[in-house]
Amino acid sequence: MSAPREWAGVVEWTRGTVDRWVWRGGEVVPYRREPWAAPVNYGCLPGLPNPADGSDVDAVWLGEALPVGTRLTLPPAGLLHLADGDHKVIFGNLEEHHGGDLLALLAWFGPERGAQVLGPGEARAWLAGLEGQQTAPGA
Repeated sequence: MSAPREWAGVVEWTRGTVDRWVWRGGEVVPYRREPWAAPVNYGCLPGLPNPADGSDVDAVWLGEALPVGTRLTLPPAGLLHLADGDHKVIFGNLEEHHGGDLLALLAWFGPERGAQVLGPGEARAWLAGLEGQQTAPGA
């Protein structure tokens, strides 16, 4: 059995901070100051668009704060599934962070978004589907 595929991501917003950055043109640049601190490290998977909003797929990294601009290549641990389709790929240890990071992540989204955490298989399938859309004829 082969190892799960790894995906490259970049941190745009450090856990516990209000200063948010955005990935543009191959680098992170200042974006805005948020009224609340990020409960997890938040960023994107550059070059993989999410059809829900046309922006790069959003990603979150559980665990300790990571500096803005940190690049990581890891297999997905799960998927934050949202009713509007703007899902977030979760990286890190779901079991280790179940009590803290995951609850904070779920609380970050209002009930109307229908946030639920799905496992790594669902994350891999969703990402593979997005990647397939990029390479399909006429895409």
